[in-house]
Amino acid sequence: MIKTVLITGANKGIGFEVARQLAEFGFFVYLGSRNKERGDESIQKLNSLGLSNVENLVIDVTDGDSIRLARTALESKITKLDVLINNAGIGGELPQDFSTCDLENLRRIFDTNFFGAIQTSQEFLPLLKKSGQSSIINISSEVGSLSAMSAPDGNTSRHKFHAYGASKTALNAFTVMLANELLESGVSVNSVTPGHTATDLNGFQGTRTATEGAAPIVKLATEFSTGITAKFFKENGEANW
Repeated sequence: MIKTVLITGANKGIGFEVARQLAEFGFFVYLGSRNKERGDESIQKLNSLGLSNVENLVIDVTDGDSIRLARTALESKITKLDVLINNAGIGGELPQDFSTCDLENLRRIFDTNFFGAIQTSQEFLPLLKKSGQSSIINISSEVGSLSAMSAPDGNTSRHKFHAYGASKTALNAFTVMLANELLESGVSVNSVTPGHTATDLNGFQGTRTATEGAAPIVKLATEFSTGITAKFFKENGEANW
C-alpha cells in the first residue's frame, strides 16, 4: 500500500526537495503551502518531473482554522496518514540578541516554528494513529542544541539567529515529550536537522544544498521505526540535544 505524507511549508526550499525525493521514493505527497497559487506552481514543477503522486494542500500553521480545514480536506481523501513532517518555519528578523530583541519578532518566530508544529500535530494525530505505525518528524536545527550553544569553542553559540535557535530548542523539548506520551500509540516522534542549508531562511548563506539538506529527513521518513523515537538526528547519525 502506498504510504502518505504531509509536509508543511513544502512549496519551496528544503520542504519542496523533501517532497520531490519522497514522491520519487513512492510516497503519495501532500504538499502543504500557505498560498494555494504557490503550492499549485510547485505541484506543476513536480508534475513536469514526471511525478503525479503529489497534491497541494493549503495549510497555514499559524492559523488554527486553516489547520482544521486542511485536516478536514485530507480526511475526505485518505483514511490514515503515515508521516507528518513539520517543516514550516521562519528565521525571523535580525538582530535577535535576547538582550535587545523585539518581542513581537520573537512571538512570530515561535508562532510558526513551535506553536505551529504543536497545533498541526494535535490536529492530524487521529489520522496518524489510524496508520498503525506512523511518524511525526519535526525539522529542527543544531542552533537549537543546548550542548552546542554551551560549548566554549562552538560556532553555534555565536550564531546570529538566537530567537530562531530558541524556538528549535523548544521544538526539541516538544519532540521528546510528545514521543514519551505516544509510546504505546504506534506513533514515533523525532527531530532532525538538515544542517546549514542554503535557503531563503538564511539568505542562501548555508553550506549545503537543499538536496543535501533534505537527505537526512527523507532517510528518517523512509526508515523510521516505532522503536526509534524521542531522538534528534543529523546527516550521519544522532545530533546532541
